[in-house]
Order: sequence, then C-alpha cells, then structure tokens
Amino acid sequence: MSEEIKTMRNVALAGHGGAGKTTLAEAMLFKAGVTKRLGKVEEGNTVMDFQPEETRKQQSISTSFIKYTHNKHTITLLDTPGDQNFFSASKTCFPVADCMAFVIDGVGGPSAMTEEAAASALEYNLPGFVIVNKLDRERSDFSTCITACKTALKKKIVPIYYPIGSENDFKGFVNVISGQAFEYDAEGKPGKIDVPSDLSDDIEMAKEEFIENVAELNDDLLEKYLEGEEITEDELKAAFRQGILDAEFYPAICCSATKMIGVDTISDIINDYMPSPLDRGDWIAKDVKGEDVIVFPDPDAEFCGFVFNTIVDPYAGRLSLFRVISGTLGKEGNIVNTTKDTKERFSQLLEIAGKEQKTITGALPGSIVAVAKLKSTLTGDTLTGGKDIQIHGPKPLSPVISFAISPKEKNDEDKIHEAVRKILEEDTGLQLHRNEETKQTILSGRGLVHIEVTAEKIQRKFNVGMDIATPKVAYRETFKKKIRVQGKHKKQSGGHGQYGDCWIVLEPLPKGRGFEFVDKIVGGVIPKNYIPAVETGIKETSKTGILAGFPCVDFRTTLDFGSYHSVDSSEMAFKLAGSLAFKNAAKDAKAVLLEPVMKIAVKIPDDSTGDIMGDLNSRRGRVLGMDSEDDQQIINALVPMAEILRYAPDLSSMTGGRGTFTMEFEQYDEVPCDMAKKIIERVNAEK
Repeated sequence: MSEEIKTMRNVALAGHGGAGKTTLAEAMLFKAGVTKRLGKVEEGNTVMDFQPEETRKQQSISTSFIKYTHNKHTITLLDTPGDQNFFSASKTCFPVADCMAFVIDGVGGPSAMTEEAAASALEYNLPGFVIVNKLDRERSDFSTCITACKTALKKKIVPIYYPIGSENDFKGFVNVISGQAFEYDAEGKPGKIDVPSDLSDDIEMAKEEFIENVAELNDDLLEKYLEGEEITEDELKAAFRQGILDAEFYPAICCSATKMIGVDTISDIINDYMPSPLDRGDWIAKDVKGEDVIVFPDPDAEFCGFVFNTIVDPYAGRLSLFRVISGTLGKEGNIVNTTKDTKERFSQLLEIAGKEQKTITGALPGSIVAVAKLKSTLTGDTLTGGKDIQIHGPKPLSPVISFAISPKEKNDEDKIHEAVRKILEEDTGLQLHRNEETKQTILSGRGLVHIEVTAEKIQRKFNVGMDIATPKVAYRETFKKKIRVQGKHKKQSGGHGQYGDCWIVLEPLPKGRGFEFVDKIVGGVIPKNYIPAVETGIKETSKTGILAGFPCVDFRTTLDFGSYHSVDSSEMAFKLAGSLAFKNAAKDAKAVLLEPVMKIAVKIPDDSTGDIMGDLNSRRGRVLGMDSEDDQQIINALVPMAEILRYAPDLSSMTGGRGTFTMEFEQYDEVPCDMAKKIIERVNAEK
C-alpha cells in the first residue's frame, strides 16, 4: 500500500485566467491517452470545463478533477479557476493538493491571481514549479517571465528547460540538467537534436546557475562545487528534488500547450520531482482541547478526511469531495463528522473525472474522492472513523460586492430562497442576508460576474429565474434645530371620546447617540401610565421619517407638559398625540439626510497609489492615512456607501486585478444639500 501512495501525485494547476491552464490539462490528458482527441476551450469540448456556464464564457468557474496514469504513477490534476470572481473555488482546493503548477502566460507574465495562488502555496508550504506557456505567441518572452515570477511568486525560480526559438519560431527546448535538446514537429512529437550554437552560452550560464542553487542546499555538494570537483547528474537530481520538496525554490520549464511543445515532459517532472502524500507528510489537526494532533498518511491508521468542496445537484443531492488524510476507506461504511458532531453513512465511494463519477472500491491516504447524500456535511468539515479531531481549512474569501436579488416571478419567492441556500452550500465565496431596513434580500460575492453566473446556475439547476439589482442604500434622517411643539389629539364621536395632549422639546444629539426620551412631567399634568404611550408614538412615527421615509436618529425628545381628560384620555390617544407632536416638530427642526459611510482599506501595488487616491477623492472619500505591507500600500479611507456599491470592478480595472479591499460600516454623515435633494426626489418618486 505504501508503494501505491508513494506513486501518487496531486497537482493543482494555478494561475491567472487566460494563462492556459485548462488547455494545458487537456494536452496532458491527450498525451497520456486519457482522451482520444485534444479538447479545446474555444470549441467547448474540453473534459475539464464542462459546465454550460464555463462553455459559454470559455473560462473555468469551478475546480475540476481528473486522474491519469503515467509511468506507473497516478497523477490527479486539479484545474482551478484563475478569475478573481471564482477564486474562492481555487482557494478551498489548494490545501488538498501536494504541489502547485503555476501556469504563466508567456506574453503577459504572472498576474494578480497568480500572486494570490502563490500566497496560498506559501501558507501551506507547498512545493511547486513554473510552466511558462504560450511561448509560440507574439511578444512572448521566457526570460522576462522568469524575472517577473521571482517577484510575483516570492520564490527563487530555477529554469531547467531553456526555449529553442521564440514567438512563432518556438520549436523546442534544451534540458539544462542533461544538456539534451529536443525539437517538436507539427504533431507535437519531439526529436533529439544538437544544442543550437547560438544558445550554447545561455545554456552554460543556466547550468551554472542551476548547479549553484542546488549545491547551496547540500554541504557535500557545496564543498565539491567550491573546490571545482565534478558533480554527477544523479547527485544533482537528488539534491534538486529535495530542494523542491522543501519548497526552497520552484523549477521552471517552457511550453506551448496548443502546439504540444514540452507537454510530454510535464508528467515526467511531476513523477520525478514533485511530492507524494508520503513526502508531504504530517497534517495538523486539533483535538477537543484545541491542542495540535499529528495526522500521518498511514493506510493502517484510523480514517480521517477533509471535505474541501461540495457540489449540489437538484436530483442527485449533495456530493461531498474530500481528501483522505489517513486510514483506508472502503466502498461503504459509517463515518463521523467531527465538525458538526454528527454520524454519517455512505453507500458508494466515487472518483471524480471531469463531469463523470466513477464508483471505486476503496481509497488510500492522498486519494481525492467523493460521497453522495451526507446529511449535514459541508465544505470545511472533518470526517473521521470516530476520533474527535478537526482539520481547519482556509477561511472563505470575503465578498467584495453585493446585489439585491428577487425572483423573476412573484410566486417564486420561496423557490429562489431555497435555490440560493443550496448554491451557498457549494460556493463559499457567496453570502446571503436580509436587509430589514430596505426590505431587500442581499447576495454578496466576489464580483458582478460571480453573481451573474450564480443566477445562471440557479436558472439551470433549479428552474427559477433571479433578477439582480444594485441594493438600496439605508439612509437615515436627523435634525439640526431645537424646537418645542404641541401634539394634541381630540376626537368626539358620541360616548367616550379621545383626548391626549402633550408638549415636547425636540433637539439634535451628537452623531451615533440614536434616540433618547426624557420625562419631565411634574404635577401629574399627564398621568404616569400614559407617558410610555407618548414615547411609543414618537418612536414609531420617527421610523418612517419626514423627508423620504428613512428612520430618524440622533435626537432627543423631552416631554415637559400636557393635559388629560379623566374620561376620554387613553393610551391610544396619547400615542397619537405623541405622533402628532413629532410630526409638528419635524416640520421646523431642519431635517437633514444622513448616509452610511464605510471605512475602507484598499491594498494596492505601489505604482497605483496616485490613481487610487484620486479615485477615492472623486467618490467623496476622505483618506485617513497609508500603511505599507511587503511591496504594497494600504490606503485607509472613509467613503460613502453609495459611492462604492460597485467599487470592486473599478478597482480591478485600475490596478490590473492586483488591488483588493475590505470595508466595514463606520458612521452616518450628512449628505450634501444638492445630492440630498436628488435622493429625496428619487425616493419619493419611486414610492
């Protein structure tokens, strides 16, 4: 069994959208004989991107999985999304991979999501390697990409393949370690050639750099290197692999997935240099006391698995994908969800292969498998044979944009909520809440495209249409002037009448104080049992505002005089009197509109600072200060919510996808008069 685990490889293809991860995966599967024809993204016939939304958009929106065999090794590919809208689907899967293959666009170099993926690799100390793809494209440049990767991936990058030719003339590579050169024909088949004479100096320098980087990791080799002794190829390879396993550096290779150049060697690199589950070694879990527990990939130990993904099917139910951390799992059995403290049973063990699901008879440590219809298990949960331990996965990415959602058909209100609830189970990048002030249901996600694709999924999976709209802003109203008024309710309609009379002083309070009610009645001019009714009348009326129907805040009302009738007075009469008093006061108390202001922290590359600060100022923002973190700047500012409801795509556009931000509510501030007038007119017109 240990030999079977030793020959396992779990590889996450990571990088920015458009770098060619899916195309490369299809080429690898074709080379391995898994597919009989080469799938192409633009033709919508790939194994990895099979969802209708992926086919239409020609991009990955969820992580797909497939396993193949190469030279007696079993390789599982995880093709992760590279678009920031769907990066949450990548982040949850990275921990269950044993290494990362960073696919880099040979023209554009590493981009924002490549950096995000690299941050996850550093967080989990995952080994990896760099594949510079699309080197057959115009303006592609291998050396420039390698230089950029050193900064973006925050690792030493060691090229082990050097390209032969460039752009449209890219036709092969030189293996820096062996010194052998290969040229590919039109069908993507390699042939051995002599090293081109014009590359001799470059290859010699690359070989020297390679030996130097590897020798630094081994004292014996370093001594040989410094003394000028020859280091054998086997010694270099052994030290090189150990350096990769220790994540000391990332090796780099060149490739063109569309022309099949270099594709055949990627599986060799995975087999020879990338880690098995045994190489990865220990996982850290927590026991009931919160103390660390070591979980080793031992097939004879008690079963432990970590659920990293959930797929919801309206007919088949919930499908839970997990990695077996330890133990051996059979084709059916009883397990415990220690996160939810519930017992689960499964009757079928599945292996995911693109859109297909294959029944298997068992799974060893390192295996990525799935089971269906677990009652309470969701992404992030730990499954065991009974031992009460938990493995904690990555925190879900925070949403950056929100939209109000509603069913296209009024009678589908319940259906849309049930559909969204199920989609939330499989997409950790979404959040749902109800805004009681605006009476809107708010769906938050990683971007506009994320929300739009979610709406498409809901339509396809659950046959219910969903409309999305910019959410309403929860404005407030308050007062600027102190005023004293009377509220008198008197009504005679035969028999007992209604009589309530009160005088109140309405005055503004400092920001954030809310509502205060002060009782200054003396001499019993209003009986004590009627005073709470006056307060209730004021509070209830203030909730509907005076300018545009928004709640009134930050004011005090002082009840200081009034009168009553021994027969006609009642709690209802004084409640109405309080309501009238508030309305009378609000007319002359200089009511103003308040807007929610958010505290925002924008993390950006240093060269974007000027543009972002100017943009925040144009949004009526007030910059509070700046902090530095690594090679990035963090701008802290206060910005009205109305100005940043759709900030995420704008920030991405201004920073080339490298900017991120977080925000939280800070306070309410007065809206400028001209803007307040327009808002009030618009809101009242909508009513």
